[in-house]
Amino acid sequence: MTIGRIWTGLAALAIGGMASLPAAAQTAKATLKDANGRDVGQVQLIETPHGVLLKMALRGIPAGEHAIHIHAVGKCEPPAFTSAGGHFNPAGHKHGMEAAEGQHAGDMPNLHMPGGGELAIEIANPMITLAKGKPNSVFDADGSAIVIHARADDYKSDPAGNAGDRIACGVITE
Repeated sequence: MTIGRIWTGLAALAIGGMASLPAAAQTAKATLKDANGRDVGQVQLIETPHGVLLKMALRGIPAGEHAIHIHAVGKCEPPAFTSAGGHFNPAGHKHGMEAAEGQHAGDMPNLHMPGGGELAIEIANPMITLAKGKPNSVFDADGSAIVIHARADDYKSDPAGNAGDRIACGVITE
């Protein structure tokens, strides 16, 4: 076997291997601000084969249990953040992980903020996508936001889980 054939064979293997590599993961981000405009966290969203992984670094959120949701509108006007609309719910389900009729796509498990006021956490949401044009895309016509609430989500009360005021909000961007 000549050197030329070896290099040609290696090049074919390399090109064939490249064809099977996954495309770069689609990502998005959100900077969470409180009602006073202070930065209280960063969220990186990563598309996976099974939904979206949210990697969060939070600080300055009061200690205790807090609901976190994807909201239907990509707008975060303080102080109440009502501009973010209701929970992201493209399928029209009832609220809550305990709802027999399903749950909102934006419903996620509660956060447990420690006394030190800093938390790094990852949450998988299999009901949303970053792929534009899909019915469950956070990048629909009016965008989406991530909202942290003052209290815990009870996982059953419709439409918002009795989670209380919105204390932090961040628009999801590419």
